[in-house]
Amino acid sequence: MNILYHHRTRGRHVEGVHIRGIVNALRELGHSVSVMSFPGADPEHEQEAPASAAGSSASGRTGLAALVSRLPGVVFEMFELLYNLVTFVRMARAWRVTPPRLVYERYSLFLFATVWMARRRGIPIVLEINDSALVERVRPLTMRGLARRVERWCFRQATGLVFISTYFRDKAVEAYGDIAPSVISPNAVDLPRFDPAKFDREALRAARGLTGLTVCGHIGVFAHWHGVDGFVEAIANRLDQAPGLALVFVGDGKTLPAVRDLVAARGLSDRVLLPGRVPHDEIASWIACMDYAVLPNSNHYGSPMKLFELMGMGVAVVAPDYAPVAEVIADGRTGWLFPRGDATACVERVLALASEADERRRVGAAARDYIASERQWRNNAEQLLTLVPAGAAA
Repeated sequence: MNILYHHRTRGRHVEGVHIRGIVNALRELGHSVSVMSFPGADPEHEQEAPASAAGSSASGRTGLAALVSRLPGVVFEMFELLYNLVTFVRMARAWRVTPPRLVYERYSLFLFATVWMARRRGIPIVLEINDSALVERVRPLTMRGLARRVERWCFRQATGLVFISTYFRDKAVEAYGDIAPSVISPNAVDLPRFDPAKFDREALRAARGLTGLTVCGHIGVFAHWHGVDGFVEAIANRLDQAPGLALVFVGDGKTLPAVRDLVAARGLSDRVLLPGRVPHDEIASWIACMDYAVLPNSNHYGSPMKLFELMGMGVAVVAPDYAPVAEVIADGRTGWLFPRGDATACVERVLALASEADERRRVGAAARDYIASERQWRNNAEQLLTLVPAGAAA
């Protein structure tokens, strides 16, 4: 089947991982997939910035994306709305050359052109919902009412919807009523790439000064909503309770300077390793050094990519009990949950597990087994294809 994958994002970092995962999985299932990206973006050939380049928020952006992202709220949203004109032109041109049998679109606010065109031409269109006018966003919405009206129409007119969590779908049903058929498809992982057997764990740990230590790690952006800064502050005065424990927090972001200052001020540089952001190709090698991991905070609707990459490497995670996280982690079986917002409970669990090697190994192995059986990109591709009418997929 000829499939057109359309997205309006820059397709970098986590977005790029997700796009490549779905596209490659559909191709492995025997389908022909072409990708229509935001002008200047190319997630299939993304070049990761080196760790030394991390910290520049504009790093890697196309000129157009960098310009538009700096616009004030209402002007930015008007450009999002006007992007429908770009989509009409590009889609019409592409469909004349190679008419798709299915359009798969990573849904973006105010974008309705693809749904309208697909419905008019009788082509199935499935929307992947990673964002919505119904949830709190990093960039607050100015034209929220219009965004919701467009979204309601898209959710009802699409052939099918792929939500990253049950919470997300429940919010949509509550707000919009009778929406298109849907599936719940959290993030996934390229398991052959995240395979602990490919790494010399002891050599990596020796190279990074971690020999003989129990390592609790974290991978991700240093942002307030991820809670890394609060976690490090909460555990800093208690690390003497677990003398063999080291923390490795890989990533960059707004709160990293504050965390570095805290670590230096408390004299914990030998216990807390902060390598900054690293290319995605190196993430698995850092996870290979970890005995277990921690996700200090998340949100009500998201499906953190880091969970799947950590679990795929056989590294179980201490995580908050938000519904999307609890859909992936079974407490005590494939990870450990603590009450969201309870930093003390998070720290207690991390400290307790520092001396429970058998528990870490048992749960880590179960986490990898779960990923292998249910949360590879092929699973996601097979799920989304169930939304396509049988005649269209022939």
